[in-house]
Amino acid sequence: MKPSFDDLALFVQVARRRSLAAAAEYMQLPAATVTRRLKRLESALGYQLVRRSARHFSLTSEGEICYQRYAGLMDELELTRARLSRDNEEMSGLLRVSAPTNLATGLLRPMWTEFMRQHPGIRLELMLSNRTEDMLDKRIDIALRIGPQADSGLFQKKLGWVKTRLVASPEYLLREGMPERLEQLQQHQTLVFKQFSPWRLQERDNGRFTDVHLTPAAWADDLALVCQFACDGLGIALLPDNETRQPLASGKLQIILPQWSGPRRDIFAVWPDGKLLNARARCLRTFMQGYIGELDVLQGGDARTSG
Repeated sequence: MKPSFDDLALFVQVARRRSLAAAAEYMQLPAATVTRRLKRLESALGYQLVRRSARHFSLTSEGEICYQRYAGLMDELELTRARLSRDNEEMSGLLRVSAPTNLATGLLRPMWTEFMRQHPGIRLELMLSNRTEDMLDKRIDIALRIGPQADSGLFQKKLGWVKTRLVASPEYLLREGMPERLEQLQQHQTLVFKQFSPWRLQERDNGRFTDVHLTPAAWADDLALVCQFACDGLGIALLPDNETRQPLASGKLQIILPQWSGPRRDIFAVWPDGKLLNARARCLRTFMQGYIGELDVLQGGDARTSG
């Protein structure tokens, strides 16, 4: 049996106070528990550490060696543990956050400003990427992610969701005609976001799903670029409402085949381990939940009417 860290720490307190009773009082443990754990430690080490009687307490020679070897180490570990605990609960210091570029710099751009204004002690390091970053490798405290989260090692909290719809510019539709049926998409120029390929569309009235395989005129792994292509009249695109909100409001885009919609885009806050989520990350998680909860378009609302 190997000696445990907690039992070694207890022995250090016993040796330092030259009393089992004093150590028990300091550690807020029953005296019987201290006695039992000291015996367990001695059994694990294979030698006696303490000589004690009603009037006398002393360390054995092995006990003195053990104390000298472990006392400084235990103090250092305790200081480190206290420092980590304090850092975990402080509302100041560095907070590393990963988020998708398009959402973070688009609809949610004011969110970061408001968070920093409310919490000036927190130093925000935003790591923006449309790729899924390894949170442990990059030492990310919390991440904002979109879509299904397959990593079982991550904790997650759903913050909202977004519809995806087929859109095209009036210029393109005037030139190429308005499709009336899903089958007609094959005769049109299409612009594809790689994560949406093939297009999986659901019919509103009966809930039926259909996969549409296309040969796109262009495809990209950046939603903003696909949206810009659509606004420029290059073809039909399947895009989430947070990307098309402003172009729809300004008339640069319009929804086509409104009875069909693409996959919903769930929005999550994710973190590696719920027990290690520090106060700064917990604060941001709560803030994001409130902010995103107030945006109708990020709660499944209609992009054409969301403000």
